[in-house]
Amino acid sequence: MNVHPLVSPWGRFGLYSFFLDAPEPAVVDTGIASSPAEGMAPALAAIGRRIEDVRWILLTHGHIDHVGGAHALWELTGRRARVVIHEADAPMLRARRAHVDEYLRGRGRYLNDPEGEAKVTAAADAVISGELEPHVLVQGGETLSLGGDVTVSVHAIPGHTPGSVAYEAGGRVFVGDAVQVHGAANGFPGFTDPAAYRESLRFLRDEIRPRHLYLGHPYRRADGTPYGVELDAGQAREALQQSLDIEARVGEAARRCLLDGPRETDSPYSPFAPVAESLGYTGDPALEPSPFFTSMHGYRTHLDQD
Repeated sequence: MNVHPLVSPWGRFGLYSFFLDAPEPAVVDTGIASSPAEGMAPALAAIGRRIEDVRWILLTHGHIDHVGGAHALWELTGRRARVVIHEADAPMLRARRAHVDEYLRGRGRYLNDPEGEAKVTAAADAVISGELEPHVLVQGGETLSLGGDVTVSVHAIPGHTPGSVAYEAGGRVFVGDAVQVHGAANGFPGFTDPAAYRESLRFLRDEIRPRHLYLGHPYRRADGTPYGVELDAGQAREALQQSLDIEARVGEAARRCLLDGPRETDSPYSPFAPVAESLGYTGDPALEPSPFFTSMHGYRTHLDQD
């Protein structure tokens, strides 16, 4: 089975999907509403494949830049492709409003943007091609057949989102945004549940041990240089270990701040300014998807639960 990256631009980001050239072809992640027609279709035509022949749409998680094109891609397949997502992230596929609610529950609490809800609502309306009921809900542990002798194993790897999954096919492992390293364009790793994120990284490193690891974005090393989205076994081990190392540093700074008591200040990182100072982080925390506040809220929630 050959794997072909499919890239579509979106602002500061490159949106990556992957075409699995199997007897029943699959696409992993779908970008935004315009991605299938403007990015995927011409890229597939260039390698002699047709978007109409895609039979599986495998979603690694529910964020807008991964599920936004799902309905449009499904339509281009003549509604014949089966759409797969973890049950915990399925609400993000079913309803645009779920993306707004996620914003309000998490990072929106700290951004102090009176237009925040309206902006996220407008973004969801613009870049999600349609609301869609998934055809296959997974929890992890399933095996999907892509025809012939090609199978895909589904692994639950929560942390970045509750319903993040990895799709594994013959040593090739597709993880979406579940391996953050030092973050992508915003320069900070984003996850909603730090404890689950750590366990998922260890599971990938110690149990799955990818021979090839496929990332949802070109995540960055400690020195700021980006990985590609296709990592070999050595790069995969490095990226997984660096992801654990930076989470440990972020987690220690976050716990100190939370135990001391978060303080509202004039800092753009308020009430977590000591975390940014401790880590030397100088990125703009208001730029969407705002991983700084997403992760800080994750630590705060986790500490409250403990």
